[in-house]
Amino acid sequence: MMGESGHMNLPNALTLTRIFLVPLLVVVLLTKFEGRMILGVRKELIGAAIFALASFTDWLDGYLARRRKQVTAFGQVIDPLADKLLTSAAFISLVQMGLAPAWMVAIIIGREFAVTGLRSLTYARGVVMPASPLGKIKMVAQVVAILALILGQDHLQQFVVIGQVALWVVVAAALISAGDYFLRFTPFLGTRVTDISEARGQSKGRKAG
Repeated sequence: MMGESGHMNLPNALTLTRIFLVPLLVVVLLTKFEGRMILGVRKELIGAAIFALASFTDWLDGYLARRRKQVTAFGQVIDPLADKLLTSAAFISLVQMGLAPAWMVAIIIGREFAVTGLRSLTYARGVVMPASPLGKIKMVAQVVAILALILGQDHLQQFVVIGQVALWVVVAAALISAGDYFLRFTPFLGTRVTDISEARGQSKGRKAG
Protein backbone atom coordinates (compact mmCIF):
# COMPACT_ATOMS: atom_id res chain seq x y z
CA MET A 1 0.00 0.00 0.00
CA MET A 2 1.21 3.48 -0.82
CA GLY A 3 2.01 6.00 1.90
CA GLU A 4 -0.20 8.74 3.21
CA SER A 5 0.59 10.92 0.20
CA GLY A 6 -0.27 8.13 -2.26
CA HIS A 7 -3.58 8.02 -4.04
CA MET A 8 -4.44 4.35 -3.47
CA ASN A 9 -4.80 4.02 0.27
CA LEU A 10 -7.66 2.02 1.81
CA PRO A 11 -10.18 4.92 2.07
CA ASN A 12 -9.64 5.82 -1.60
CA ALA A 13 -9.93 2.15 -2.61
CA LEU A 14 -13.31 2.03 -0.84
CA THR A 15 -14.41 5.16 -2.70
CA LEU A 16 -13.47 3.60 -6.04
CA THR A 17 -15.33 0.44 -5.03
CA ARG A 18 -18.43 2.60 -4.51
CA ILE A 19 -18.07 3.97 -8.05
CA PHE A 20 -17.83 0.44 -9.47
CA LEU A 21 -21.00 -0.54 -7.59
CA VAL A 22 -22.99 2.22 -9.37
CA PRO A 23 -23.42 0.48 -12.77
CA LEU A 24 -24.04 -2.84 -10.99
CA LEU A 25 -26.88 -1.22 -9.02
CA VAL A 26 -28.45 0.21 -12.20
CA VAL A 27 -28.23 -3.15 -14.01
CA VAL A 28 -29.84 -5.02 -11.11
CA LEU A 29 -32.67 -2.48 -10.71
CA LEU A 30 -33.50 -1.90 -14.38
CA THR A 31 -32.87 -5.27 -16.03
CA LYS A 32 -36.04 -7.35 -16.44
CA PHE A 33 -35.05 -10.67 -14.93
CA GLU A 34 -37.42 -13.60 -15.30
CA GLY A 35 -39.71 -13.60 -12.29
CA ARG A 36 -37.70 -10.63 -10.97
CA MET A 37 -35.33 -13.16 -9.41
CA ILE A 38 -31.51 -13.31 -9.44
CA LEU A 39 -30.13 -16.66 -8.30
CA GLY A 40 -33.37 -17.28 -6.44
CA VAL A 41 -33.39 -13.89 -4.68
CA ARG A 42 -35.74 -10.99 -5.46
CA LYS A 43 -33.82 -8.42 -7.48
CA GLU A 44 -35.15 -5.62 -5.24
CA LEU A 45 -33.45 -7.21 -2.22
CA ILE A 46 -30.17 -7.49 -4.14
CA GLY A 47 -30.47 -3.88 -5.35
CA ALA A 48 -31.16 -2.67 -1.81
CA ALA A 49 -28.18 -4.68 -0.51
CA ILE A 50 -25.86 -3.17 -3.17
CA PHE A 51 -27.02 0.35 -2.33
CA ALA A 52 -26.71 -0.28 1.42
CA LEU A 53 -23.16 -1.63 0.92
CA ALA A 54 -22.20 1.38 -1.21
CA SER A 55 -23.66 3.77 1.38
CA PHE A 56 -21.73 1.99 4.13
CA THR A 57 -18.45 2.44 2.24
CA ASP A 58 -19.27 6.17 2.09
CA TRP A 59 -19.27 6.34 5.88
CA LEU A 60 -16.36 3.91 6.27
CA ASP A 61 -13.93 5.61 3.89
CA GLY A 62 -14.43 8.99 5.61
CA TYR A 63 -14.00 7.40 9.05
CA LEU A 64 -10.83 5.55 8.06
CA ALA A 65 -9.35 8.58 6.26
CA ARG A 66 -9.70 10.69 9.41
CA ARG A 67 -8.66 7.97 11.87
CA ARG A 68 -5.61 6.87 9.85
CA LYS A 69 -4.79 10.44 8.76
CA GLN A 70 -4.99 9.40 5.13
CA VAL A 71 -6.96 12.38 3.83
CA THR A 72 -5.62 13.09 0.33
CA ALA A 73 -6.44 15.67 -2.35
CA PHE A 74 -7.50 12.77 -4.60
CA GLY A 75 -9.89 11.50 -1.94
CA GLN A 76 -11.37 14.95 -1.32
CA VAL A 77 -12.22 15.23 -5.03
CA ILE A 78 -13.31 11.67 -5.82
CA ASP A 79 -15.37 11.01 -2.64
CA PRO A 80 -18.12 13.62 -3.26
CA LEU A 81 -18.12 12.64 -6.94
CA ALA A 82 -18.74 8.99 -5.99
CA ASP A 83 -21.57 10.05 -3.67
CA LYS A 84 -23.27 12.08 -6.41
CA LEU A 85 -22.89 9.25 -8.94
CA LEU A 86 -24.39 6.73 -6.53
CA THR A 87 -27.41 8.78 -5.43
CA SER A 88 -28.09 10.17 -8.92
CA ALA A 89 -27.99 6.70 -10.47
CA ALA A 90 -30.27 5.32 -7.74
CA PHE A 91 -32.81 8.15 -8.04
CA ILE A 92 -32.87 8.01 -11.86
CA SER A 93 -33.41 4.25 -11.65
CA LEU A 94 -36.32 4.83 -9.24
CA VAL A 95 -37.90 7.23 -11.75
CA GLN A 96 -37.52 4.63 -14.51
CA MET A 97 -39.12 2.04 -12.23
CA GLY A 98 -42.04 4.39 -11.51
CA LEU A 99 -41.19 4.59 -7.80
CA ALA A 100 -40.23 8.29 -7.57
CA PRO A 101 -41.63 11.41 -9.29
CA ALA A 102 -39.30 12.78 -11.95
CA TRP A 103 -39.76 16.41 -10.80
CA MET A 104 -38.57 15.61 -7.28
CA VAL A 105 -35.51 13.78 -8.56
CA ALA A 106 -34.79 16.67 -10.97
CA ILE A 107 -34.77 19.10 -8.00
CA ILE A 108 -32.47 16.85 -5.96
CA ILE A 109 -29.95 16.28 -8.77
CA GLY A 110 -30.17 19.88 -10.00
CA ARG A 111 -29.37 21.10 -6.48
CA GLU A 112 -26.23 18.93 -6.43
CA PHE A 113 -24.95 20.47 -9.67
CA ALA A 114 -25.77 24.02 -8.50
CA VAL A 115 -24.08 23.65 -5.10
CA THR A 116 -21.04 21.94 -6.60
CA GLY A 117 -20.70 24.85 -9.02
CA LEU A 118 -21.00 27.41 -6.22
CA ARG A 119 -18.41 25.67 -4.07
CA SER A 120 -16.03 25.49 -7.03
CA LEU A 121 -16.45 29.23 -7.66
CA THR A 122 -15.77 30.15 -4.04
CA TYR A 123 -12.76 27.79 -3.98
CA ALA A 124 -11.39 29.58 -7.06
CA ARG A 125 -11.72 32.80 -5.06
CA GLY A 126 -9.65 31.36 -2.24
CA VAL A 127 -12.54 30.57 0.09
CA VAL A 128 -13.54 27.08 1.22
CA MET A 129 -17.31 27.01 1.73
CA PRO A 130 -18.17 24.60 4.56
CA ALA A 131 -20.93 22.07 4.05
CA SER A 132 -24.42 23.07 5.13
CA PRO A 133 -25.61 21.42 8.39
CA LEU A 134 -28.69 20.33 6.43
CA GLY A 135 -26.39 18.28 4.21
CA LYS A 136 -26.18 15.45 6.76
CA ILE A 137 -29.97 15.40 7.16
CA LYS A 138 -30.35 15.27 3.38
CA MET A 139 -27.78 12.47 3.10
CA VAL A 140 -29.48 10.27 5.71
CA ALA A 141 -32.92 10.98 4.22
CA GLN A 142 -31.61 10.04 0.75
CA VAL A 143 -30.38 6.65 1.95
CA VAL A 144 -33.67 5.96 3.77
CA ALA A 145 -35.77 7.11 0.78
CA ILE A 146 -33.86 5.04 -1.78
CA LEU A 147 -33.78 1.86 0.33
CA ALA A 148 -37.45 2.15 1.32
CA LEU A 149 -38.65 2.87 -2.23
CA ILE A 150 -36.64 -0.05 -3.66
CA LEU A 151 -38.07 -2.41 -1.02
CA GLY A 152 -41.52 -0.91 -1.62
CA GLN A 153 -41.44 -2.24 -5.20
CA ASP A 154 -43.35 -5.26 -3.91
CA HIS A 155 -46.07 -2.84 -2.75
CA LEU A 156 -45.17 -3.20 0.91
CA GLN A 157 -47.16 -0.22 2.11
CA GLN A 158 -45.02 0.55 5.14
CA PHE A 159 -41.88 0.89 2.98
CA VAL A 160 -43.72 2.98 0.38
CA VAL A 161 -44.91 5.45 3.03
CA ILE A 162 -41.46 5.69 4.66
CA GLY A 163 -39.84 6.19 1.26
CA GLN A 164 -42.28 8.91 0.21
CA VAL A 165 -41.91 10.81 3.50
CA ALA A 166 -38.10 10.57 3.33
CA LEU A 167 -38.19 11.79 -0.30
CA TRP A 168 -40.09 14.91 0.75
CA VAL A 169 -37.51 15.48 3.50
CA VAL A 170 -34.73 15.20 0.89
CA VAL A 171 -36.42 17.75 -1.39
CA ALA A 172 -37.04 20.18 1.48
CA ALA A 173 -33.47 19.84 2.80
CA ALA A 174 -32.09 20.19 -0.76
CA LEU A 175 -34.00 23.43 -1.40
CA ILE A 176 -33.29 25.00 2.01
CA SER A 177 -29.58 24.09 1.97
CA ALA A 178 -29.29 25.37 -1.62
CA GLY A 179 -30.76 28.70 -0.48
CA ASP A 180 -28.27 28.74 2.40
CA TYR A 181 -25.37 28.20 -0.02
CA PHE A 182 -26.58 30.98 -2.33
CA LEU A 183 -26.88 33.41 0.60
CA ARG A 184 -23.36 32.57 1.76
CA PHE A 185 -22.07 32.91 -1.81
CA THR A 186 -23.59 36.39 -2.35
CA PRO A 187 -20.67 38.33 -0.72
CA PHE A 188 -18.29 36.80 -3.28
CA LEU A 189 -20.34 37.72 -6.35
CA GLY A 190 -18.53 41.02 -6.87
CA THR A 191 -15.09 39.66 -6.06
CA ARG A 192 -12.81 38.88 -8.97
CA VAL A 193 -10.32 36.01 -8.89
CA THR A 194 -7.55 38.50 -9.68
CA ASP A 195 -8.46 40.53 -6.57
CA ILE A 196 -8.05 37.43 -4.43
CA SER A 197 -4.72 36.59 -6.08
CA GLU A 198 -3.40 40.12 -5.53
CA ALA A 199 -4.52 40.07 -1.89
CA ARG A 200 -2.76 36.75 -1.37
CA GLY A 201 0.41 38.11 -2.97
CA GLN A 202 0.39 41.19 -0.73
CA SER A 203 -0.21 39.03 2.34
CA LYS A 204 2.72 36.76 1.47
CA GLY A 205 4.90 39.82 0.84
CA ARG A 206 4.12 41.22 4.28
CA LYS A 207 4.87 37.85 5.91
CA ALA A 208 8.18 37.59 4.05
CA GLY A 209 9.06 41.14 5.12
